[in-house]
Amino acid sequence: MAKPGATGLTRIINAYGYSMKGLRAAFINESAFRQEFVLALVLTPLAIWLGHNAVEYILLIGSALLVLVVELLNSAIEAVVDRIGDEHHDLSGRAKDIGSAAVLISLGIVVLVWGLIIFQHYLG
Repeated sequence: MAKPGATGLTRIINAYGYSMKGLRAAFINESAFRQEFVLALVLTPLAIWLGHNAVEYILLIGSALLVLVVELLNSAIEAVVDRIGDEHHDLSGRAKDIGSAAVLISLGIVVLVWGLIIFQHYLG
């Protein structure tokens, strides 16, 4: 059975508010998110300068934004695990480690995309 709640434009407005609340919470409480946010702020204008076409702009900027998305998901996982309890449990540790691995892979994507585009245009 569907959960009763707002519909239409009201639901969209509420969802936007919840999203802004989540971004604000991540920025305030998660130092890794703040660092990656600053990285994305630096990389975005650099991407516009380095890229030569729309596809390169999307790859360069999108890879930086992907890190933020994955960090938000990782932070959500960590918050849920921490809410459950602070005693050590193998599954809790595994969940946190897997979230961290996802962030690492997204950072690897940034290095790969940026490295290949820079190599192709400036070193190749």
